[in-house]
Amino acid sequence: MNNYVKRIILTFLILTTTILLVACQNGNGENNNGNDKYNLEPAPGCLVPYLDGGWVCTWADEFKLDQVDPFKWNFEINDSGGGNNELQYYIKDNAIVKDGILTITGKHETFRTRQYTSSRITTHRKGDFRYGRIQIRAKNPVGRGTWPAIWMMPTRSIYGGWPRSGEIDIMEYVGYDPSKIHTTIHTAKFNHKLGTQIGKSMTMNSTNDFHVYELEWNPGELIWKVDGKQVFNIVYNAKLNDDVPYWEAHPFDQEFYLILNLAIGGDWGGAKGVDNKAFPTYFQIDYVRYYQRDFEKVDKKAPTKVEYIYKSRLANTIHWDKATDDYGVSHYKILVDGEEFGKANLQQFTFKNLDPGDYMIEIIAVDFTGKESEISPKFQYKQQ
Repeated sequence: MNNYVKRIILTFLILTTTILLVACQNGNGENNNGNDKYNLEPAPGCLVPYLDGGWVCTWADEFKLDQVDPFKWNFEINDSGGGNNELQYYIKDNAIVKDGILTITGKHETFRTRQYTSSRITTHRKGDFRYGRIQIRAKNPVGRGTWPAIWMMPTRSIYGGWPRSGEIDIMEYVGYDPSKIHTTIHTAKFNHKLGTQIGKSMTMNSTNDFHVYELEWNPGELIWKVDGKQVFNIVYNAKLNDDVPYWEAHPFDQEFYLILNLAIGGDWGGAKGVDNKAFPTYFQIDYVRYYQRDFEKVDKKAPTKVEYIYKSRLANTIHWDKATDDYGVSHYKILVDGEEFGKANLQQFTFKNLDPGDYMIEIIAVDFTGKESEISPKFQYKQQ
């Protein structure tokens, strides 16, 4: 075999090997660590950086420091009673980190104006979230009069003060009823002051071991899970709520921050008194993780077309059937006589700054990668 032929064979072998190596690495779109095509970077230190379905851990606290991380958490220091006539004074000293666990301790002790102390920490302006999955592994305290909570409040309250801008209770527990936990939302239309709050109570033992409490939050939908199992969900229904602006029923299209606290007494926690023999008592948290969906990685399809548009009972307002998408609709474009007029995060739109008259309305659904649906059928609309 002459040298020329040898060189041709050698070149062919090198090219073939290179192609095989590339195919082995990229044949499924990912290399061995599953990260070569993610567009989001996981948060440093998150022990589970990826979940199936394109979820990336972009904010986390595994509580590996020797103190509450000041770059992730704020302390609330007050004796205001949390708006619920609670009995504790919130101070810093009652939240400690040791052996990878955050412990919030409720104590029966005199501090200034109160006979009990505890701690309350928030991620406000240090961890503000809109859509995604939040997982908290926690163990509840023991004792009548305790009232721990894992919950969320709006960062900017764009629809007004409580309850207009909403509240999401991922997990609440009251010590006088230790066999149950509770999940709830509060909005302008649905809240406990009106007796219309929406939620669910579940029977489980949350004091003998740690459990993972999770909220999966999508546009127009909230899903609660415990230890990976769905226990409750809420879906915004535009037709059933067409008498009010969408945010009065479902204001959960804005940023919220997380709150961890252990209240003592109060309207609910203290409804059957406080057992002073139960103190000190401990609310323990193993980790907090927030996951964002990497839509660019997983979203392959455009949303379906909006088929039906309706006139709402609310003045100068329309609503429509929800479009579907493989990973959710980001927003809707509203067209008036063929020109883009505005957008809506959910399936309702109120026309403002539109002169009285007759118009043709069309809607386009847009997903989180910018892919658009076909234009809806035209809807004849009269502005009053």
